[in-house]
Amino acid sequence: MQILDLLHHRRSNKKFGDKAPTPEQLEQILKAGLRVPDHGKLKPYRFVVIEKSGMPQLCELFKAAVEEFDMGEERLKKAEKLSNQAPMIIGVIAKLDHSIAKVPTWEQMITAGCSSYAIQLAANSLGFDTVWITNKWVNGSALRSAFGCQEQDQVIALIMLGSPEEEGKIALAPESESLDGFVNYIR
Repeated sequence: MQILDLLHHRRSNKKFGDKAPTPEQLEQILKAGLRVPDHGKLKPYRFVVIEKSGMPQLCELFKAAVEEFDMGEERLKKAEKLSNQAPMIIGVIAKLDHSIAKVPTWEQMITAGCSSYAIQLAANSLGFDTVWITNKWVNGSALRSAFGCQEQDQVIALIMLGSPEEEGKIALAPESESLDGFVNYIR
């Protein structure tokens, strides 16, 4: 798939087949996450890969967050569903350093967001569907501990990925977006 075609038509998809990236594909995907705009060359992010065998543990971490934040029975069911939805999840942690005046934390957070998006695009280019999810559970104490987060770190993305539900066809938008209402010019 051509890069501009992917950029113009990509979309998230929450329905997955059962194939996860191979170790070689995963390396390519994660390396793409390292090549994003990065003021100060801080690399203010890191990744946690949850493979299919780790999903039961992730489910328990989600459930702990549901209890910690009193999110209710509906979110408890959603936690169970999410932990069985994709064959792989990549957690992206923003490593925020508040002491660097030259690169404010909002810029570091954007860099980590760009890294998350690069991971999605790389996975899509290799034929995998993706969706970027968050919720209050990314702030759960047990999940943060399992992800090795420091106090200033933020879990900003849980990127679910797997083979398309329909073999060989990732979800794409039928047409590109219109620029109407999104662009102004200073001439």
